[in-house]
Amino acid sequence: MKTLRCFIAIASFGLFGMSANAQDKVEATVGTDFVSQYIWRGLDCGNVSVQPTLGLGWKGLSLTAWGSVGLEASDTKEFDLTLGYSAGGFNIGVTDYWFNAGGDVRGRYFMYKAHGTNHVFEGNIGYDFGCLNVQWYTNFAGNDGVNKDGKRAYSSYFELAAPFTLAGLDWTATVGAVPFATTSYDTSGFAVTNIGVKAVKEFTIGKSLTLPVFAAINANPCSQKAYFTVGFSIVPNL
Repeated sequence: MKTLRCFIAIASFGLFGMSANAQDKVEATVGTDFVSQYIWRGLDCGNVSVQPTLGLGWKGLSLTAWGSVGLEASDTKEFDLTLGYSAGGFNIGVTDYWFNAGGDVRGRYFMYKAHGTNHVFEGNIGYDFGCLNVQWYTNFAGNDGVNKDGKRAYSSYFELAAPFTLAGLDWTATVGAVPFATTSYDTSGFAVTNIGVKAVKEFTIGKSLTLPVFAAINANPCSQKAYFTVGFSIVPNL
C-alpha cells in the first residue's frame, strides 16, 4: 500500500520514486515523503507518516525499496520491494508488500508460509499515453484477501490517471476501481474506491535539493469516505 502512489500509478508505484529510462549507466534515487495521512487506493492506512524511497535503475530496469512508518504506535509499518521494467510508455512490474501485521502475528519478515505470511505479492502492467496513464494490479500470492466463497480473491485494482497543468501547479486527476469482490478492499463486487485530484508545486533549494509540496483530495464512493492530505518530499539531486 502506498500514499502518493494512489494518485499517480506509475511503474515504480511512487510519485518521486525511480524513473527507469534506457540509460547506459546505473542511476540511483533516494528521497523521503512526509504525509499528513496515509491514503492508498482510497483506503485509510494510517495517520502522519514518514515514507522513504531508495531505487536503482539501468536500461529500463528498476529496483525500488519503499517504506512507511507512522508516528503513532498503532499505525501499520510497511516495507515494499518493486522490480519493474519500462520501455517508452509501457511498464510492467512485481511488488512484494510486507506489513508488520497480518497472517503472522509475530510480524516476522522472513516468514513465507502460505496464508500465514505478512507478505502480499502483486503484479502490475500499464501504459502511459502521456495524457492518460492506465494501470492494472493483481495480487497473485501471499496474504491476499478472499472472495464471497472464501477462496483467494486475486484482489485486483485498476486506475486511470490524467495529468494537467493549471494556475502554475502540476495536477493529476485519478479514478480507481476494484473489479471483483475481495476482503482486501472490503468490496462485494465491482466498486469505485478512489476518485481524487492532486496538486504539486516543486521548489529547488540550491543545486542539491528538490522539495515538491503537494495537496490532495480523495473520495472513496464504496466506503463513503473522503480525505484531504498534504505533504512534501525531500529529494536530493544526485
